[in-house]
Amino acid sequence: MGHYLSITEDQKAQMLSAIGLNSTEELYSAVPSELVLKNGLDIPSGLSELEVLREMSSLAAKNKVFPTIFRGAGAYRHYIPAIVSAVNSKETFVTAYTPYQAEISQGILQSIFEYQTMICELTGMDVSNASVYDGASAAAEAAAMCRERKRTKTLVSSAAHPDVISVIKTYCWGANAEMLIIPEKEGLTDIDALRGMLDETVSGVYLAQPNFYGLIEDAEAIGRLVHEAGAKLIMGVNPIAAALIKTPAECGADVAVGEGQSLGMPLSFGGPYLGFMAATSAMMRRLPGRIVGETTDTDGNRAFVLTLQAREQHIRREKASSNICSNQALCATTAAVYLAAMGPEGLKNAATQCLSKAHYMAAEISAISGFSLRYKGEFFHEFVTECPVSHEALFDALEEKGILGGLPLKDGGILWCATELNTKKEIDLLVSVLREVSEK
Repeated sequence: MGHYLSITEDQKAQMLSAIGLNSTEELYSAVPSELVLKNGLDIPSGLSELEVLREMSSLAAKNKVFPTIFRGAGAYRHYIPAIVSAVNSKETFVTAYTPYQAEISQGILQSIFEYQTMICELTGMDVSNASVYDGASAAAEAAAMCRERKRTKTLVSSAAHPDVISVIKTYCWGANAEMLIIPEKEGLTDIDALRGMLDETVSGVYLAQPNFYGLIEDAEAIGRLVHEAGAKLIMGVNPIAAALIKTPAECGADVAVGEGQSLGMPLSFGGPYLGFMAATSAMMRRLPGRIVGETTDTDGNRAFVLTLQAREQHIRREKASSNICSNQALCATTAAVYLAAMGPEGLKNAATQCLSKAHYMAAEISAISGFSLRYKGEFFHEFVTECPVSHEALFDALEEKGILGGLPLKDGGILWCATELNTKKEIDLLVSVLREVSEK
């Protein structure tokens, strides 16, 4: 396969001759004449490569690209080693299609197998699938995994990402299953409220770790409470934070899910992203999507196959527990190359820098009058502050300095984020602008 395949008239003639035809028209002779377009498409003529490049460059120039970013909320700017794009841009990897034919797909299958292995190492879980569309759909699929005949109700922490909550709600509605929101208390999931909501109809509880406000939840205590009630614990995980905090397995999770964008994928104005899913061995046969397994061929050599699911996962749509029909193979390969390039120590170093820079930034911002920290709990690399001035004035001032500020919240607060790419100089500049605006 090549990036650019040309075809000459001689090559066309050779291909037609090979199948016993003389013209392209003969190739489509079975198509009824009334369906054949005789005068061409009524669209403008094509542009040259140079003209297209100029047009696309002009359109791209309208985008505002900030050199400094302090916004996260589910999509994060991290350092991406050069080897990541060097490997995943190779023509042999550029596909998102499920490799059904194992005998000619060993390379792609192995890359997915390595990805699954790394996700299991990162989460501490027993098995991972070949990825789903994004973190939100992974959470919704996990909720479906946990449902049983008499247990169909899903409880979701209100401290989870609003978009994730919305997607879970939509999936539950489609399955005619109930979803209830667990209240929050001081930015954390209200454990007392959860205790009162757990009954014999609850199938699963979704908890984000860290949560939408950046806070670290008491996942172990919540896990014990959920299991005592006979339900399953689903943990939404930030994969970078997973290098420092306890794994979902250590917290007792039955299913671990999350958004894999942080693992080597640029922000890219919203995608494509990567939903990862991992589960305990007891939940393995309920995992949606594709699972690549390791086996041996007839000669005893190491080989890889799709396993545990039929090619068409659920034939009867109305009885399906999932309708995921493909996988994010290219994004999964990207994540695998990133994790391999970073290694355990590199990932831990990146996470440590996120943690330390966010805490330095939080201390500096909260020292400004009116910008106090809203919550007292422990946090990873995101935190919420109050904002004593109008969001519009603040963000206009930041934009003049080339800074994309945190996410403005509807209740007036701001959700800030720092990663390893933010320097002390950038943080100090941010703080100076906030102080200047607040003093006007």
